Amino acid sequence: MADPRTRLDQPFERRRRGLRIPRMDPEAFGRVSEAFARFMGTPQFLIYMTIFVIVWLVWNTYMPESAQFDPRSLNYTLLTLILSLQASYAAPLILLAQNRQDDRDRVALEQDRTRDERNLADTEYLTREVAALRIALREVATRDFVRSELRELLEEMEERREQGGEEADDTDRRPRKKKGKGRAGAPADVRSTPPPA
Repeated sequence: MADPRTRLDQPFERRRRGLRIPRMDPEAFGRVSEAFARFMGTPQFLIYMTIFVIVWLVWNTYMPESAQFDPRSLNYTLLTLILSLQASYAAPLILLAQNRQDDRDRVALEQDRTRDERNLADTEYLTREVAALRIALREVATRDFVRSELRELLEEMEERREQGGEEADDTDRRPRKKKGKGRAGAPADVRSTPPPA
């Protein structure tokens, strides 16, 4: 019977050999690196580091040689190694924090660009709507137009009233037929009877 690893119809599973690197959450590691980089940029870190170096130098300079762990005669080799190791780890952590910040800035810029495009589209839409309203309002009677029309109508009515009043005065001035009394004081429309013989 053939070995299943030598069969050609199945993909070969590649096995990792050697040390297995533990998997870490990149987000958690990034947060830790950002916190470390942020702490290294504070005055507290500089003060703590200065105190640490001063205590180290004073201890290894003035203490008895039996108590010194990094003697001056060896030019503080251990301190130099520690500071070099700190710098070698600090630089990649700072770069990682900067890369994460660049990614966040890129996402923020993309969101700002999308928001700006949306605002531009909204502004153009509102501009078109305002222009359409202005065009529509040209055909609609405005308040000033209605007032001017009503004022003209009122003036025209007053003119007609004045003209009608003048015509009425003219008719009053015309001579009317008098229905007054006749010669003997009788009414004019009563026929006078002949005098008796």
